[in-house]
Amino acid sequence: MKKKGITLLILSLIILLVVLLFFKVRDWQTTAKHLQASTPSAENKVPRAPDVHFQPTPHEAVEIMLRLADVKQSDVVYDLGCGDGRIVIAAAKKAGCRAYGFDIDPVMVKKSRENVRKEKLEKLVTIELQDIFDLDLSKASVVTLYLLPELNVALIPRLEKMKPGSRIVSHLFDIEGIEPDAEATVYREGGKNSKVYLWTAPLKKTPPQSLKRVLFGDEKKR
Repeated sequence: MKKKGITLLILSLIILLVVLLFFKVRDWQTTAKHLQASTPSAENKVPRAPDVHFQPTPHEAVEIMLRLADVKQSDVVYDLGCGDGRIVIAAAKKAGCRAYGFDIDPVMVKKSRENVRKEKLEKLVTIELQDIFDLDLSKASVVTLYLLPELNVALIPRLEKMKPGSRIVSHLFDIEGIEPDAEATVYREGGKNSKVYLWTAPLKKTPPQSLKRVLFGDEKKR
């Protein structure tokens, strides 16, 4: 009887441990699900406010940008701050290349995707809700910009990681401290002309203004 009582006690303890382990595992699974649901992704996290309000690149400028960058079918185009998607759509239609648009504004991302669907370019064009300052640009062969001058400068560390021969084109604003390889003027009706700038990786930094004055003198005095 004594041995039987000990055996029953051991079995009871084993059953108790199994029950406790079962509830513990269930708690772990529940916690894991909550953590997974609460971990923000690029699509569902609350983005920071956009750096600039959307200002569309004139279609004439888009044409010049793609021409100046010599976009081909083999290229991969990244548009940083894609707005309504017009640049990536134009690149895909013009060259048949892969094109990616990135914007931090969910409203513009939705608008871009709608425009891509209207043009039936889903196989070539991808629009992503993404902070452009978190992007890896090493896979892009062409980057297009229409940002404020200080944002262009802030992107230099990422632009410097692009592969040699990759091209960067910017409408209206240059990149302070980086020498452009070419410039083009966009002529529009009403005289609202603007500039487009081209750079080729690796970027060529210009000397500071103080060094320029030492080397070349003050041009204003000439």
